[in-house]
Amino acid sequence: MNRTTLANAIRVLSMDAIQKSNSGHPGAPMGMADMAEVLYNDFMHHNPKNPKWSNRDRFVLSNGHGSMLMYSLLHLTGYDLSMDDIKNFRQLHSKTPGHPEYGYTPGIETTTGPLGQGLTNAVGMALSEKLLAEEFNQSDLDIVDHHTYVFLGDGCLMEGISHEACSFAGTLKLGKLIALYDDNNISIDGEVDGWFTDDTVKRFKSYGWHVQSVDGHDAKEIKKAIKKAKKKTTKPSIICCKTNIGQGSPNKAGTHDCHGAPLGEEEVALTRKQLGWQTPAFEMPQDVYTGWDATEKGAKQESKWNEKFAKYSKLHPEKAAEYTQRMNNELPANFAQKSKAAVEKAQVEADAMPTRKASKYALEALGPLVPGLFGGSADLTPSNNTFYSGSKACNDGELDFSGNYLSYGVREFAMTAMMNGMMLHGGLVPYGATFLMFSEYARNALRMAALMKIRGLFVYTHDSIGVGEDGPTHQPVEQTSSLRIIPNMNIWRPCDAVESVAAWKSAIEKTDGPSCLMFSRQNTSKEERNNQQVNNIAKGGYILKDSIGTPEAIIIATGSEIGLAMQAAEQLGDKVRVVSMPCTNIYDNQDDAYKESVLPASVTARIAVEAGQGDFWYKYVGLNGAVVSQDGFGESAPGAQLFEYFGFTVENVVNTVKATIGE
Repeated sequence: MNRTTLANAIRVLSMDAIQKSNSGHPGAPMGMADMAEVLYNDFMHHNPKNPKWSNRDRFVLSNGHGSMLMYSLLHLTGYDLSMDDIKNFRQLHSKTPGHPEYGYTPGIETTTGPLGQGLTNAVGMALSEKLLAEEFNQSDLDIVDHHTYVFLGDGCLMEGISHEACSFAGTLKLGKLIALYDDNNISIDGEVDGWFTDDTVKRFKSYGWHVQSVDGHDAKEIKKAIKKAKKKTTKPSIICCKTNIGQGSPNKAGTHDCHGAPLGEEEVALTRKQLGWQTPAFEMPQDVYTGWDATEKGAKQESKWNEKFAKYSKLHPEKAAEYTQRMNNELPANFAQKSKAAVEKAQVEADAMPTRKASKYALEALGPLVPGLFGGSADLTPSNNTFYSGSKACNDGELDFSGNYLSYGVREFAMTAMMNGMMLHGGLVPYGATFLMFSEYARNALRMAALMKIRGLFVYTHDSIGVGEDGPTHQPVEQTSSLRIIPNMNIWRPCDAVESVAAWKSAIEKTDGPSCLMFSRQNTSKEERNNQQVNNIAKGGYILKDSIGTPEAIIIATGSEIGLAMQAAEQLGDKVRVVSMPCTNIYDNQDDAYKESVLPASVTARIAVEAGQGDFWYKYVGLNGAVVSQDGFGESAPGAQLFEYFGFTVENVVNTVKATIGE
């Protein structure tokens, strides 16, 4: 079977599925078909019958709007993706959604669509391969030895995250990362010359990449270029493939008309004629299936690796067991018990401190319990307190991939999307930090972690106006509340070392979504708790100080404002309950009986206290309640002065409670 016919199978499947759904982007898959054919038939190591084989090559379609390229590849090479699935492209609950989505379709490594992030996920995957190879490979037993391939388009390179990620990939010398750039000069608005005139070759050379330029429709040139790229082991590679968007369409190829809309029935028929394609829609000749089928080759590739891993297991049983456990995203069997003991120990021995220091205390306690824990910070390590005694730098002056801590530079967005790629690759438990204010730069990658339902440990310090002198540009006021509304993400704002250890414990244990951990620069008090209260921290909200009998009022607080709430309650007497709610997301998922025990419906005099935007809290205090909050942008002054200036005082909380009660 000749290569052109195999590539045309992608073109035909793509245009037919998009036409049937009356929605989609036919131009990209039709233009990239030749690139994909060479990559999958000549280079990709993968097993369609075991999409999770740990040593498979990773493939990421960063320009995810071309999803029918991915679905065509998976269907043709033998994955569990039927022709009926292809027919259901972009339909409700189908395995072929509009953009590739992790967890929906076997063989999809990451969710792509927000441009540039797939490319950045691929950088994280390639970094993971490098780190795991350094940790686990022994002499001639290279059990971690695979490439990460990524397709990308003009849009990916226009997004700023591509600069962050590609600059860093060059610095890290990720030689097993190979990108193929679909250089078709077209985006939705038309020819990109009016808004994208970068010299991509020079740009990537300046990053330290190996760069080649080829005809993206010439299989021989593409194959030769990938071979060269694989030999460049100390540089990531980009192959600039000059392509014709919508290749094969007689009237729409090379124009933006085929970028984001179906070709139309008439043009589909003309394209079939031009390609010499004889079969009707959704019928594929058997010889085409035979030419594409990767099941036998993939089974042999995995079997060969399995033999190597069996030998490795005999020689290095402990390492083999750890590798398997980590690639399965499993924690050690004793983690729950030991981490619970760490929370209890903190209640006994930890002193009052800013919670950013309490976070480091938590890392010291829990870090040794988590094999594969890999830390980092976006140029704020001393402030974030994320480098603990078990940390070893990877890039402090020179590259050392035996380390477990990375300085990402000022790259909050790339750091977050790279962490997503690392989690998706498997084998590592990444955490990364910056100031809470700069979660804004990373926000879409946070959303992607939640969308993909993957573990993510996102550490945010300097959590409020307590930042102080740096002023409104650095003082987060709306960030905590706005992050709380992202589905499937837990937002923790602990009040002391005990809650901080509990927050880290919960985040590490949550494997079906990310967690954000908010820590303070300002001091916090140490709160006393009994064993039941310590256990109840894991429920997201609990009674920290109870009233005698039914409370007249309930004060709900988080973080450093817990100390303020406790002082106010002392002044108000035994009729006031204080509820600490470090994680509203988890609290909301408790059963009704527990929530009623903490916030009884009969008590309507409720006051929330948090140094952030207040609207969020009315879901707990009700329209008859009150919120002591920070609804402006803050000021530049020492943190203690700002708390007093903006009403975070015992006197104000006491008066607010009295007013709510009606006194």
